[in-house]
Amino acid sequence: MNKIWLIIQREYITRVRKKSFLVISLLAPLLVALTTVGIAKFSSSSEADVVAVHDESGLNLTARLQDTDELHFVPAAPGPLAAAQAAFTNAKPRQAALLHIPAGFTLDSTQGIQVLGKGNVALKRQLNIRKAVTKAVSELKMARSGIRQQTIDDLQARVELAAINLDEVGGKRNDAGTTTTIAYVLSILVYMFIFIYGVQVMRSVSEEKSNRIMEVMISSVKPFQLMMGKILGIAGVVLTQFALWLVLSWGITTVVAPLLLKADKPTVTAATPAATSTAAAPAAGAGAGAGVDAVAARPAAAPGSPDAVAEAPKPGQPLSIWSVLGGLPIGSILGGFLFFFLGGYLLYSSLFAAIGSAVDDQTDAQQFMFPVTIPLILSYIVSISVIINGDPNGPLAFWLSMIPLTSPIAMVMRLPFGVPAWQLALSGTLLVLGFIGTTWVAARIYRVGILMYGKKVTYKELSKWMFYKG
Repeated sequence: MNKIWLIIQREYITRVRKKSFLVISLLAPLLVALTTVGIAKFSSSSEADVVAVHDESGLNLTARLQDTDELHFVPAAPGPLAAAQAAFTNAKPRQAALLHIPAGFTLDSTQGIQVLGKGNVALKRQLNIRKAVTKAVSELKMARSGIRQQTIDDLQARVELAAINLDEVGGKRNDAGTTTTIAYVLSILVYMFIFIYGVQVMRSVSEEKSNRIMEVMISSVKPFQLMMGKILGIAGVVLTQFALWLVLSWGITTVVAPLLLKADKPTVTAATPAATSTAAAPAAGAGAGAGVDAVAARPAAAPGSPDAVAEAPKPGQPLSIWSVLGGLPIGSILGGFLFFFLGGYLLYSSLFAAIGSAVDDQTDAQQFMFPVTIPLILSYIVSISVIINGDPNGPLAFWLSMIPLTSPIAMVMRLPFGVPAWQLALSGTLLVLGFIGTTWVAARIYRVGILMYGKKVTYKELSKWMFYKG
């Protein structure tokens, strides 16, 4: 263990002292935060796109097109289409598009509308213009039929659903959007770190082999000690970088982000019960008033009862990250993430170390990397459709989270949805056993491969190395 510890220290200190490690660890969270805020500010521009409308239909659609947050409709230059195009081209300030409604356009024949622009018109802009024109034509058709838009709006209903997890004591509200986002983020982190640092293990072994440093080191330590020292040393680098990112991200989201976004969000004050009842009274009929009184008179459900529903955030109440994450098993998510993240890294890093010891250059490593990375790639792709977009507790999701080669991503993706304790224990045990098995296989290949030079290695040759004695 002393020799393994010395190798761990060497690998850890050498990598932590590099300038690239410090730059990535300290600046990466800041760059991500600034990029996200910048994209949000630029994408949410306060100025609407100006669309000139050249209407030859005689339906006066220009007056019926309603402005939105994204679009502002203005009449185009009078005269033929050529004159409108010339005016649109020379317009100052620049207009986003020219909407041409031809003379043959009628309420029963809605073909021939064109959106002209300088260059290609963005798809989002086309969809927004089509939506506005469709709404204006629909209002004309309803007016012709004697139907009011307000009547249709009154007949439509919007039902809000609150998902309650009854497995939790008292029943906790489950936000599907938050759960899905966390599942995506955690699985991407596991996928990214296993690939990045697993490849680092492979390259480190391959470089030391090509420089003949291995011949000196093997005289002092056993091949298995050298492999484990490299894997665990880089694991320490991973945890250090992850801890720095976590602390810096927390500081940015709690201090920097509120300061940048504070001015963009108007303050909303909660309406008082008196004001609400006063405003609602004139619009409510006798029947509606009775229904409201009946609901108001109903006693509140006791916490934990079947009728209890998680309260929604009150108007004016600040939305905190803890209120959003309140219904999630935070302890099992963080603990499970660290365990399966480290387990997956150790499992795949041992295989990457075996690949690095078997080849002489990075070109030859590609043929051996492909079969090793297939389970990792497929587990991510399949888990998205099976777990996030399907049933996170279904049979396929269960088996994906039990197989050691796929469980690091599949189980981490299932954690925000809630996983029974016995499944976590079984999956963790199988992952540890899988790590022991892959480490044994990797060590058998490693002890022969690090001293093998100038020979093209095949899969048949690797299988022979596993059973060499000595």
